[in-house]
Amino acid sequence: MDDMLKKVERKTGVKGNDIKNLAQSLNGTDLSNEKNIRRLVKQVSTMANKKVPKSTEDMIVETLAKKKGKVDPSTISKML
Repeated sequence: MDDMLKKVERKTGVKGNDIKNLAQSLNGTDLSNEKNIRRLVKQVSTMANKKVPKSTEDMIVETLAKKKGKVDPSTISKML
């Protein structure tokens, strides 16, 4: 898990602790709910100081909604 956080940190500039805090705040959040997913995308884009195109946001929503919020690390890596 730490290796994945380090890769994300290098690629995005977002600190690993910020990522962990975000992940902890999502505990119990329904990630099959479109509204929750869009809010998460906005939070992450703000943290990374990157604008997420609507088409990318839609792809993320579709991917998470299909998987009922259960996404493995390889799926996340592919989206990055």
